[in-house]
Amino acid sequence: MCVYNVYKVYIHYNNRRGIGMQIIISNRSKEPIYEQITNQMKSAILSGELQEGEAIPSMRQLAKDLQISVITTKRAYEELEKAGFIYSIVGKGSFVAEQNLEVIREKKLKVIEEQMISVITNSKEIGLSLDELQQLMKILYEE
Repeated sequence: MCVYNVYKVYIHYNNRRGIGMQIIISNRSKEPIYEQITNQMKSAILSGELQEGEAIPSMRQLAKDLQISVITTKRAYEELEKAGFIYSIVGKGSFVAEQNLEVIREKKLKVIEEQMISVITNSKEIGLSLDELQQLMKILYEE
C-alpha cells in the first residue's frame, strides 16, 4: 500500500510590497489543519512578512484556495484573533493587529522553549548527553 504525502500551498501576495505569504498544508502532519494555518500565519506576522494593518485573505477565499472547509479556516482565524494576532471588521475582512515588541519577544521565547523541550526529550531518548547537545547547538547557532 502506497501512502502519499499531499501538500496544498497557498500564496497571498500583498499588492503594495509584492511580497507573498505562503501557507503549506500537509495531510501527513500530526498537527490539525487549523493549527498548521494558525502557526504559519503567526510566524508570518512575527517575522514581519505580514505587517500591521495588512489585510489577510478572507476565510472563504483561503478555504477555497486550499480546498478545505470554511469551518477549518474560521477556527484558525478565531485562534489568531483570540491570541491578538489579527482583528476582524464585519463586512471589511481580517487584518494583522498591531504587535507590541515586548509581547512579540515573549511569544517567540515561548515558542523557543516549546521547541527546546522537544529537542531535549528527543536527545534523552537517544542518549545524547547535555555536553553533546550543547556542542550541536553551538555548531548550529554559529552557522
